[in-house]
Amino acid sequence: MHVDALQYYLDSCYVLQHREGRIYCAYLTDTDCTMAATKKQYYEYIVIGCGGIGSGALYWLSKRSNSALGLEQFSLGHERGGSQDVSRIIRLTHHDDRYTKLVPDTFKAWEQIERESGLQVVWMTGGLRLARKGQTEARLEAYAVEMDRNNIRYDRLSNKQLMARYPQFTVGPDIVALYQGQSGLVDAVMGNAVHIQLARGNGATILENCPATRLTRANNGNVIVHTTKGVFECRKVVVTSGGWLNSVLGTIGVHVPVTVTQEQVTYYATPHMKEFTEKTFPIWIFHCPQYDFYALPIHGNTGTKIGIDVGGKAVTADTRTFEPDPDQERICTELLQEICPKFLGPILQTKTCLYTMPPDRDFLVDTCAYKGWSDVIVCCGAGHAYKFASLLGKILSELAVDGRTQYDISQFNITRDAIQDPTFKPTFSLWSSVEAKL
Repeated sequence: MHVDALQYYLDSCYVLQHREGRIYCAYLTDTDCTMAATKKQYYEYIVIGCGGIGSGALYWLSKRSNSALGLEQFSLGHERGGSQDVSRIIRLTHHDDRYTKLVPDTFKAWEQIERESGLQVVWMTGGLRLARKGQTEARLEAYAVEMDRNNIRYDRLSNKQLMARYPQFTVGPDIVALYQGQSGLVDAVMGNAVHIQLARGNGATILENCPATRLTRANNGNVIVHTTKGVFECRKVVVTSGGWLNSVLGTIGVHVPVTVTQEQVTYYATPHMKEFTEKTFPIWIFHCPQYDFYALPIHGNTGTKIGIDVGGKAVTADTRTFEPDPDQERICTELLQEICPKFLGPILQTKTCLYTMPPDRDFLVDTCAYKGWSDVIVCCGAGHAYKFASLLGKILSELAVDGRTQYDISQFNITRDAIQDPTFKPTFSLWSSVEAKL
């Protein structure tokens, strides 16, 4: 029986069945539960992990197959991973060509789900990069070179030009900036929900609170996915489980040496809300010697938002806390007091999330063919992927259905030195080769 018609609730040993439009509840014996747990149900494609990238993969798979299953170990929309919150930066400017060349199709992928849903997911605000002379100007120049190489228009701004354009800033002559108009924010909560609902509308099935426990090989060569709610068989598996990546991949002998960090963003209840809406204020990134700060206008609540990129400590997905780091809050507040004091107000909320990063902090998008599992596809977004989530979902769907993708992901492979060489030193900054200190 199809999983939509028969869902196993093994913890309570109850089962729901749909018969002639009515719902019946029956008690199962221990023997029945064992049989239910071992009965294999077939889907062409299974996605493990339904966060930003996983929900995108399920949506794009559902457009090409009516036999797709999404498995989420927690409830949909949970806040334990890295794909939550109401706003994430999306931008045209990136630190190298591998990412920059994907951006046009990234915007197209989000536009696709906006057209299909009738809901706005992306807001264009314009974007700034700021640096202090004599400290981090070189980072701005690196981005300028990248934009020149890709014929991306931008403006160089002195401190006076910056304040003339955005009087919310109060900066001295030691501050310089680059402005690029094709930047903004993408609503992660909305994006995930739209992906899931459109996928369901296309016939996909999603099981919440259903951890995948291991992968095995069927006699016919298919992949068997064992879960707490049953056993499923499929042709291809897509693993997008973030900080829990290795708990799934480890069962087939694959290990990705990821570092998981607990990061956070702080929302301030500014009294100057009108000056910080999506229409009046840009996203911005401030390059400092030790950290990169990133900030966004008000969206989804009444607060302005700021965070530090890779400012948190190493944790594990299961042992992390949800407690904010007061030192990070203080560092953010001090920067804002200096360069944008109206951005501030009482702390409305500080939310934590996880980054899951390979040692070089580049994406991982590949199959596990090097271990004999070409039908297991894995993606890790390295703590900076949400802006690409829908496109990465499309890429994963192409790898699953076609065995290849139209997009150049060759350098995001699982056999690169950063993943296979145990002596590779982690370098989590997107702008330098300085070894990470966690």
